[in-house]
Amino acid sequence: MNSKHQYVELNDGHFIPGLGFGTVKPQEVPNSKTIEATKIAIEAGFRHIDCAYVYQVEEEVGLAVRSKIADGTVKREDIFYTSKLWSTFHHPNLVQSCLERSLKKLRFDYVDLYLIHFPTAMKPGEELYPKDENGKVICDSLDLCATWEAMEKCKDAGLAKSIGVSNFNRRQLEMILNKPGLKYKPVCNQVECHVYLNQRKLLDFCKSKDIVLVAYGALGTQRYKGWVDQNSPVLLDDAVLGALAKKHKRSPALIALRYQLQRGVVVLAQSLKENEIKENIQVFDFELTEEDMKVLDGLNRNFRYVIMESMSNHPNYPFADEY
Repeated sequence: MNSKHQYVELNDGHFIPGLGFGTVKPQEVPNSKTIEATKIAIEAGFRHIDCAYVYQVEEEVGLAVRSKIADGTVKREDIFYTSKLWSTFHHPNLVQSCLERSLKKLRFDYVDLYLIHFPTAMKPGEELYPKDENGKVICDSLDLCATWEAMEKCKDAGLAKSIGVSNFNRRQLEMILNKPGLKYKPVCNQVECHVYLNQRKLLDFCKSKDIVLVAYGALGTQRYKGWVDQNSPVLLDDAVLGALAKKHKRSPALIALRYQLQRGVVVLAQSLKENEIKENIQVFDFELTEEDMKVLDGLNRNFRYVIMESMSNHPNYPFADEY
């Protein structure tokens, strides 16, 4: 294991690096940028790569990882790779086929972690976002527990070493945890989490169930137009983050990432810029004081950047509950 990283043990005995590299990007950015950025990330020391079927860059990420294996920078087992089951594949008989599509694009034999991306099943088919004439997503009514059983089969088949969920609220997590005949607990719940949405209640709940919280949007997201209201506050411009950055002679981004690590949260950092990618890995070189942590806790305002408006009519829409 790379000593530079803080590793977190999952409830199935596997270890996940505490810092991950996110690969979601807007459509208008060419996919070649992802190849370049992923190579830079691996060279800089990132060993945890977070991707998903719906990001439509798994071919590029796989290419970047394989090229870094080929040149001797890493071995496949050094890389912790996460992919996610998309909502149009929730049918139990489709779950494995979605993972197999990802593996084929990546040219990998397995993924380290496979997540249910959203608890909201959609109409199966090749369209990623099947919509009705009013622009609302066409829902599929499916039992999440049935989807989870198919996830368990992917683990048993050796296609995924660990399995978990993403964007689930407490109620949805409990549904899985209380499922009769549960074979594997979710190892993690990947959710939006940053100083404006610190997810304290969800984090406490997950810790009580030995489920790791993985934070996306930890830097206030990349503010992509399709997903984020452009009038929302810019997290990294926050004066409190700025003051702590000065105090520690670090960037506001590093303060925001360090905050998560010290709370026991696995955190994803995403950028396509070489200088930012190289800077983000330096999160292990300093520590925030207890007082700093309290100050950062005080920034919470339950503010969500990614609200997935198009899914808000879904009976399993996760963000209507308090947590």
